[in-house]
Amino acid sequence: MPNPKHRHSSTRRDKRRTHYKAVAPTTAACPNCGSAHLYHRVCPECGYYRGKLAIEKKTTA
Repeated sequence: MPNPKHRHSSTRRDKRRTHYKAVAPTTAACPNCGSAHLYHRVCPECGYYRGKLAIEKKTTA
């Protein structure tokens, strides 16, 4: 396997790493309850997905 013959500078290394950043997940508003949830996921608050009840949520009374 070939190895580098010369050391890369920290500037060159950092220029390569400029695209390594965390991105916030895209959220949508639930049409049933209005809370934010991830796209293509069941709403964690009400349990609905695409207008239908997907999971039954326990009610704390």
